[in-house]
Amino acid sequence: MKKGLTRQQYLDLYHYMRLNRAVEDTMVKLFRQNKIVGGLYSSLGQEAISVGSAYALEKKDWLAPMIRNIGALLVKGVPPRDIFMQHMAKYDSPTKGKDGTSHFGDLDNLHIVSPISMLGDLIPVMAGVAIAGRYLGQKIVAMTWIGDGGSSTGVFHEGLNFAATQKAPFVLILENNLWAYSTPVRRQVPLENLADRAKAYGIASYIVDGNDVVEMYKTAKEAVDRARAGEGPILIEAKTFRRLGHAQHDPAEYVPKEMRAYWEARDPILLYEKFLMSEKLLDAKSKKEMEGKIDALLQKEREFAENSPMPPAEFADDCHKIQPKWERDKREVMPPKSSVSAVWTVEGFGAGKGSSGGIAPIHFGDTAGAQEKAENEDKLTPKTPVKTVGKKSAKVASARGAGALRRRSKASGDK
Repeated sequence: MKKGLTRQQYLDLYHYMRLNRAVEDTMVKLFRQNKIVGGLYSSLGQEAISVGSAYALEKKDWLAPMIRNIGALLVKGVPPRDIFMQHMAKYDSPTKGKDGTSHFGDLDNLHIVSPISMLGDLIPVMAGVAIAGRYLGQKIVAMTWIGDGGSSTGVFHEGLNFAATQKAPFVLILENNLWAYSTPVRRQVPLENLADRAKAYGIASYIVDGNDVVEMYKTAKEAVDRARAGEGPILIEAKTFRRLGHAQHDPAEYVPKEMRAYWEARDPILLYEKFLMSEKLLDAKSKKEMEGKIDALLQKEREFAENSPMPPAEFADDCHKIQPKWERDKREVMPPKSSVSAVWTVEGFGAGKGSSGGIAPIHFGDTAGAQEKAENEDKLTPKTPVKTVGKKSAKVASARGAGALRRRSKASGDK
């Protein structure tokens, strides 16, 4: 850890990491009391990633957390009571009790997009948010997270490629916590550094110690600034370890004891406390005061959540109503200013010639669609007029046909 932040910034990072862990500890108690109706997923040992990366964003920027990014929600301004009530499916929760886990957002004020259970799907979504912000003239950056296991999904690659081709102002945090549920990362990826995947899409990447909150913040801040400046998307691999199982039901007995012991000794909060005390930014007294404030806050927030009513049975309404917020003149991106000809030139595609030597009926390259259609129809039109039958000829043909029919009938009767 190195200097470079203000005293308040250093203490903010410490406060949010401690709050992150305390919120999760409180939810474990609620879960064991059967007051949480959905799943509960811990970020123990990964708090520095959520807090450090989210702290690098500006208020106007957008983020989409995953299930282990409660720290990012707290940094963005979500009160602990909302997190408690959301997991307890209470009526005063962000989704009015319609979800019992972390699937909630705040599009209007905090610019938070709800998590998506299908891993990787947030990548193209947030790339789209980043592009939309640029389209609306907002100069924002969008950020989301993915795990080492999620980086093996198809949509991870599709989304990152899409963001790269569009030069979206987008930052992706890849949390390499060494386990995709019970699958070790070495069994699913033949790479030492997952950040190397960025090379395939021609984008920049960083590798950072995910247990060092200061380095996490500095790296994320640099990436956010570069994305906002128009350099396109950036991938950050944060190396860390998931110290608990996938969720409360998982004891994670598949993790070697030696590995767990190694990473427990590298607890991000303990490491940061040592740094703060060595730099005279924190002492035992100020630490105790912060702990007391967090405990008092969470006691109040938990009481509020527990006293919140359950949603009425007949309740059914939309969680979000989405409308664009224009910060540029709409006329810049609408007809007639945005109008272009429906026929365009693609260098290298040629004129779309068919085997007959004419222009093929394919609307690409410099092919003139309407003109070639008319020409093709003209070519297919018969040049010799169809012969018509006169009245006299028709009568003769009819008489001949009747005579032939009588002869066939007579021949049948003779048999």
